[in-house]
Amino acid sequence: MEIRTIGFAGHSAAGFFGLLRAERVGRLIDVRLNNTGQLSGFAKRDDLRFFLDELCGAEYLHEPALLAPTGELLKAYRGGEITWGEYADRFEGLLAARRVESELSPDLVGSASALLCSEHTADRCHRRLVVEYLGRHWGDVAPVHLPRAAAA
Repeated sequence: MEIRTIGFAGHSAAGFFGLLRAERVGRLIDVRLNNTGQLSGFAKRDDLRFFLDELCGAEYLHEPALLAPTGELLKAYRGGEITWGEYADRFEGLLAARRVESELSPDLVGSASALLCSEHTADRCHRRLVVEYLGRHWGDVAPVHLPRAAAA
C-alpha cells in the first residue's frame, strides 16, 4: 500500500493544488498540531478545506490527536533542546502509546489519501515518521513523498 505525504511549504497555491489534482488525492489528512497559524497561508484549516473541495473535490481531515506531536515535544525540537534523533525517538514513542496502528484504518490513509504537514520535504518531518511507523506495524507500506522524485 502506498501512503502519500506532502508539505505545503515551498509551494504556490497553484502548484500545491495542481499536484494534489494530478495525484488524484481525494482526502488530505492534516497531521499538523496547529493548522490555523498565520504562516500557513493558503493551508490554514478553513481555507484549505474550501480550496480542497472547490479545486480538487477532496475531503479534509485533521488528525492531531493521533498523528501530531505534542506541543511540548515540538517546542523542545524547534527550540534546540533536543536533536532530530531524540525528537524522532520520542515521537515514535507517542505513536506507540497512542496505538496508531490499531486506531487508524489502512483504508483511511491508503489509496487516494495524503498526509499533510508544513515541511517542504519529508526528511525531517514527522509525517515521514508516521509512514515508517505504520510500515513496521502494517507491513507492505511504500512511502510516496510528493512531489514524486523524477525518474532516473
